[in-house]
Amino acid sequence: MRWKTISEREVIANQWFTLSVADVELPDGRHLDHYLLRQPPVAIAAVLNEAEHVLLIWRHRFIPDSWGWELPSGKVDDGEDIADAAAREALEETGWEPMGLRHLVTLEVSAGFSDARHHIFWTNRAHYVGAPVDTHEADAVEWIPLTAVPDMIAKGEIKAAHTVAALLTLRQVRATDAQSARLL
Repeated sequence: MRWKTISEREVIANQWFTLSVADVELPDGRHLDHYLLRQPPVAIAAVLNEAEHVLLIWRHRFIPDSWGWELPSGKVDDGEDIADAAAREALEETGWEPMGLRHLVTLEVSAGFSDARHHIFWTNRAHYVGAPVDTHEADAVEWIPLTAVPDMIAKGEIKAAHTVAALLTLRQVRATDAQSARLL
């Protein structure tokens, strides 16, 4: 059953989001006012090294007041290629420049309320450029074994949904790649 948007009115807008209210017609003909959050796309980079360690940042998120390991990520600028944005964010937040990023998965992070999409890319090629430029983004930058990810999620050390989904998907992709290589 498809809901139909009759109209949408902007309530507030800034560089980070637009909050609107929509007149939505339900399949049975009833109408409701539904608030929605429109957001620019987010680009995320999962960078692996030759030892199958993933580059993560340790950061505080002030809204839920929590700490955790996350993949470098950020808003895609107007007109910017999404993969380029993922590479830019990784470099700014970690000091490592990823090369040859490949699309891993796109997530709709809160589809009942927002049109936000998180585009996750990955690579196993990067080189160190220097200290992170965005020093306010993380308290630590570390290479974490991909095999440690499930335990870290279970312990609450990785809790950001985009990072959890990305790392579990990446683990599966790498396991499938390894299995295919063994069969050749």
